[in-house]
Parts: sequence; structure tokens; C-alpha cells
Amino acid sequence: MNGTNVSQSILDRLSDEWGALTPEAQKAARYVLENPLDVGVSTVREIAQAAQVKPNTVVRMARQVGFDGYDDFRAPFREAIRAGQASFPDRARWLQSIGREGALGGLYADMVGAAIRNIEETFAAITAEELKAAAETIWGSRNVYVLGVGVNNSNARNFTYLASTGMKDFHAIPRPGSTPVDDLAWADGRDVLIAMTCQPYRREVVEAVRIAKEQGIRVVAISDSPASPIILGADHGFVVAADTPQFFPSSVSTIAVLETLLSFVIAVASDEIVARVERFHKRRHDLGIYEEDGR
Repeated sequence: MNGTNVSQSILDRLSDEWGALTPEAQKAARYVLENPLDVGVSTVREIAQAAQVKPNTVVRMARQVGFDGYDDFRAPFREAIRAGQASFPDRARWLQSIGREGALGGLYADMVGAAIRNIEETFAAITAEELKAAAETIWGSRNVYVLGVGVNNSNARNFTYLASTGMKDFHAIPRPGSTPVDDLAWADGRDVLIAMTCQPYRREVVEAVRIAKEQGIRVVAISDSPASPIILGADHGFVVAADTPQFFPSSVSTIAVLETLLSFVIAVASDEIVARVERFHKRRHDLGIYEEDGR
């Protein structure tokens, strides 16, 4: 079944009802059993064409296992894809099927709802004390290395950029032309690595965290599960909710945690950071980087 457990109870019911199905309905059922992910992204006509039966045969098959029609039968398969129980390409195909059917209003609502839920779930599981402890570790370090690859590369660089307005020795890695392991070659117990990755976990991030621990580097990890390989060995671990209707894990919670963590670093820092921020922005104004109001 394409290596998936999507809507397994429905697939089990199809198998149980096999003997009661007509030969044509069995053809439709066989296609569904062998290609369950196609159900969530296909119309009744598309499934019928793929199974080489008539559309009303697919509808009868759905009714045989307790559904009012094909749309009701398809709904659990769509929800499984939305919840992430499918590959990235399958989720992308599902999004396109929503667009073809003119259901983008529902997609909009799902995206907004998922973003709000992710923020709520993430911060419900994180305490101010945990953030403060991580912030103190960061502020007390010699160097801070911020590691993100793929979609998290921009998150790591944004965090480093914001930190640089008031602090020195923040480094987004991997540097151009380098690897995370090489960038950490001379780091030790005086340094901190902030690492982030969500499922499917990036191997270079997992490897960098392992090497960092061997070198005595303290690790702040951000991932989507308490069982994540980078959370398990971290000195400070933050689990983020990343559920989304889109085909990549959501970055909303990761960005929110990073921004909150940075605000805690500034809060626990010495008074000199205020002067640094003022000096940084005064220099920017003096150099004409900002468009002045002119009034």
C-alpha cells in the first residue's frame, strides 16, 4: 500500500467487505488498497479512470463500507495527507487538487488555524524558566553558532542578523562553501550551538549536534518531537508544533521560539547591550541606510 498507514481502518473495511463487492467494485477497491494516497488528491472520475471502472462503481464501493458517497469516503484520506501522513509530493498534489476544485477558502482557513494552533501548542509546553536558562547559556558563551539547513537556513540567518544588532560573535552556519562540522572544528565548551531541524531530520544537523557534544559544546535544539535526535542530546531543548496543510513543515513556531529566545538573551544580558544597540542603529542612521521621514 505504497508504504503508508493512511486511513488504515477504511482500508481494513474494504478488505473485510471484499466478498460482498461486485467484480467491478472489486476493481475499484483494489486500486484504492494499492494506491490509498491517490484517493486524497483525486476526484471520483480520476479514481474511476485509474481503476478502469465507471464513476458510479466507485460511489457504490464507498457506500458498501459505510459512507454516503465518494466525498465522505475521501475526507479521511485528505485529512491524513493534511496531517502529514504522506510524502512531500503527495501533499503538493493535494494542494493542487484543492485549487482545481475551487476550495481555496477552506485552505486559507486551514492555514490560519494551523499557524495559530502551532503557536499555542508550542508555547504551552515551554516555560519562561526554560527560556531563561537557555538565554543565560547563550549570553555567557564565547561564540554562538546557529545551524539551520534547507528551510531553516533562513531562520538561522535571520536570528543571527537580529542578534548582531546588539551582540558579537554570532555565526550562522554552514558558512558559504563550508560544512557545519568544519565550522565547529575549533569550538569547545566555551561555545554554544543552536541547531534546528524537523522531520525528516537533516543528517548534517544531527551529525553536527553529535560532534558538538563530543567537543563539549553546549547545545540548544529546536525540533518537532521530544524524541528528535537533536533534542535527545541537547542541554536545552524546545519542541515546536509544525503541523500545516502545506507540503513542508511550518516554520511559524520555530521563528516564534527563536524571536522569544533572543528577547530573553537581551533581557538577561548586561547593561552594555543597550549601548551596543543604540550605537549600532545610530551608525545606520548616520550612514543614511534608512529613508528619513523628512518632516
